[in-house]
Amino acid sequence: MSHEHTVLSLTPGLAVADLELRYGPRSVIDGLSLTVPHAGFTVIIGPNGCGKSTLLRALSRMLRPASGVVSLDGADLARLRTKQVARRISTLAQAPATPTAITVADLVARGRNPYQSILRQWSAADDAAVTRALAEVEMTEHAERLVEELSGGQRQRAWLAMALAQETPILLLDEPTTYLDISHQVDVLDLCSRLHAGGRTLVAVLHDLNLAARYATHIVAMRAGEIVAQGPPESLITPDLLREVFDLEAVVIDDPETGRPLIVPRETRPHASRPSPRREPFAAEQESA
Repeated sequence: MSHEHTVLSLTPGLAVADLELRYGPRSVIDGLSLTVPHAGFTVIIGPNGCGKSTLLRALSRMLRPASGVVSLDGADLARLRTKQVARRISTLAQAPATPTAITVADLVARGRNPYQSILRQWSAADDAAVTRALAEVEMTEHAERLVEELSGGQRQRAWLAMALAQETPILLLDEPTTYLDISHQVDVLDLCSRLHAGGRTLVAVLHDLNLAARYATHIVAMRAGEIVAQGPPESLITPDLLREVFDLEAVVIDDPETGRPLIVPRETRPHASRPSPRREPFAAEQESA
């Protein structure tokens, strides 16, 4: 009789071992292993459909593995109680469904649900957590507005505030800059950087490679359900990697502001010939006079 068992990671935080993830009969990820750096800011990059968001769903226990194990602090994530997980991991999903007739403050307050019980009712500490979260995403002035009335960017920040109000050591973010203009994208990622500096572990899926290179401490590059490479952006982001993962011809230079890698796509198509501007005969005569 076989007595196979999976040896779980003893590293604090999240890890996956020999993971297979499926949607129905279709395998999206198979045989993937990864240890998320503790107290790091990990960004997952890769082309559309490569499995980035699917992996993040497994890390948050929103998708159950077909095989393999996701571990949290050395314990099988699937075997932990829901509140145990919710006090350790908060998640900002991609395009979450917005409840109707709920204010921003009430939405953010849902982030405190893991701490409520018959013996532990709402307290001043919960109020303070909600207030801090709203302030961190600059949504305090919108606290009493209905979420459904917000712009896409404001709504995204309200959901992020809910995740922050959960006050977990691990934060998972699936495309957190969706719907945001460039200034708010930078604001959100600056906030993520501060959270990481304060000791939290962050894992985010980002499409903007230059933002990923600017903010991440660790990058995981995926293609076709596999990890192609991982490491710090300074050594990972190279023309060869961009060609292999994204079929992109680019040069990589140092960002003059941060010193981080900055990706400049190469011009692969010749510029269309532009006709010379026509000169009116009268103007030509005047110039020669």
